[in-house]
Amino acid sequence: MPATSPAHPRRRRRTNRLLVTAAGVLTVGALAAAALPGSASAGEQGGKGHGHGHQHGRYQDVQLLSFNDLHGNLEPPTGSSGRVTELQPDGTTKTIDAGGAEYLATHLREARKGNAYSITAAGGDMVGASPLISGLFHDEPTIEALNKLDLDVTSVGNHEFDEGAKELARLQNGGCHPTDGCYTDKKFQGADFPYLSANVLNEKTEKPLLKPYWVWKKKDVKVGFIGVTLEGTPNIVSAEGVKGLVFKDEVETINKYAKELRRKGVKSIVALIHEGGFPASQNYNYDCDAPGAGDGISGPIAVIAKDVSPEVDALVTGHTHNAYVCTIPDPAGNPRTVTSAASFGRLYTDTTLTYDRRTGDIARTAVKSANHVVSRDVPKAPDMTRLIAKWNTLAAPIGNRAIGYISGDIVKDGTESPLGDLIADAQLAYARTLDPETDLALMNPGGVRASLTYAASGAEGDGVVTFAEAFTVQPFANTVNLQTFTGEQLIKALKEQVSGSNEAAPKILQVSDGLTYTLDLTKSGADRVVTDSIRLDGEAIDPSASYRVATNSFLAGGGDGFTTLGQGADDLVGDDDLKALEQYLTANSSAGSPLAPPAADRITIVK
Repeated sequence: MPATSPAHPRRRRRTNRLLVTAAGVLTVGALAAAALPGSASAGEQGGKGHGHGHQHGRYQDVQLLSFNDLHGNLEPPTGSSGRVTELQPDGTTKTIDAGGAEYLATHLREARKGNAYSITAAGGDMVGASPLISGLFHDEPTIEALNKLDLDVTSVGNHEFDEGAKELARLQNGGCHPTDGCYTDKKFQGADFPYLSANVLNEKTEKPLLKPYWVWKKKDVKVGFIGVTLEGTPNIVSAEGVKGLVFKDEVETINKYAKELRRKGVKSIVALIHEGGFPASQNYNYDCDAPGAGDGISGPIAVIAKDVSPEVDALVTGHTHNAYVCTIPDPAGNPRTVTSAASFGRLYTDTTLTYDRRTGDIARTAVKSANHVVSRDVPKAPDMTRLIAKWNTLAAPIGNRAIGYISGDIVKDGTESPLGDLIADAQLAYARTLDPETDLALMNPGGVRASLTYAASGAEGDGVVTFAEAFTVQPFANTVNLQTFTGEQLIKALKEQVSGSNEAAPKILQVSDGLTYTLDLTKSGADRVVTDSIRLDGEAIDPSASYRVATNSFLAGGGDGFTTLGQGADDLVGDDDLKALEQYLTANSSAGSPLAPPAADRITIVK
């Protein structure tokens, strides 16, 4: 385990306060029996104070700082990805610029002051789909940053599998990249913190790929952490990345290890779950317990929280990139805090867990929790500034190169987005250099990771698109693949956007110029894609005809529930999808004639 490696002096110091165990979970009991001092209140949603008041005697306040879905955003994210919305007392909203590792470090370090019992945990997707400064170096910079942030533990997200289980093991244990080697004169040391993934098993051995749980200990206070990964990970990452792995049910796994932790004498537990929910408001400080506990949150985590054993005291979640601090009753009807801190390091959650030394359990009625903005009005952490500068120096020759020009923001937001259309057009243009008979291109919305902003991100000037900015948009290193489908298959693939595994949460493909159809949201299931409306260059799709279609390799493998797109014929594998975007921008824009944002009018939406 990295935390005990003799090669890392700092890690040896950390083990003085941490106890790593080899298996996992716990049972929670007798919460209501704890008679607490009157200063402990429940369910704080937006208070500014951190409220860690019980430090002696029977009760000990334990500070839990948490965040999720960082995705390698070491530098302040741009556009809407770098902002949060705050609800004001008068009902208006305020937009705040947020995020950046230099500021996150400062906020976390300030929050820890005066809290001797403090743990920092994360809910997965710390890496993957990362900007160039991290992604170009297989996310080694982000692991180094998380070490400096004193992250104690994290669950594994689906994006940690983008490059496969072996690469995840390298991020944990260290060592130079097997293909690209070492990037500096120092060997990559790996993570100081454990990655937990209790529900990901080796298909052959049926044993967990990584440690299922970990126990934090200081003096007589023990808190166990169980980490689980999104069960649906195989549907949303490359098949090669999860080859030989089995993903088990999150609830069953947490409950299994909760019992095991209890047998080991650990009665306080937090589940780190890379799955999330959808709050009724996008304001980070929205009260999702209004009018009643958990009434303002929906989605998978609401179901999971109601089924996870009462032995678990709090849930730190992620994946949906939303912000919430909710109180969802457990199966026994007791209040339980469920949190998520949006994404990209824009927020962190500060939760007070009051530990009862007599029972060894958390006094659940005394839990306080609130999300806090990682604002940029605080001093930058100098060590983070140095780390970012080091990696930027290595990335600059590649990242600062201008590849195109735009006349305004080209955003990724919306059912059909201007940037999604641009990427589909770029893939179609590239595909036609391989096969002039290519008819159309389809792009998965989840593969578009950031908007292209008109305002300069560095010294390149307004309207200039750099390679680094394009890399942030498409960081997955997918290839552009060509396949032949019948018209019947093409229609079926479009209907898979709103049916099957995508019925509850549609995934609307971004389409190239010439493909049009109507999406009728007043209907249900596959009927939401109106068959008779589907046209290619104005002509109805012929079910018996053949169509040459370009997609990225993720969709060509049937990803995101598009099983039909994994059944094409006459496969032809092209180059990197980022190269397709670069070539398109270079060919279709200049400083004197920048590219205008596409109109995003190819899909007619009926509401």
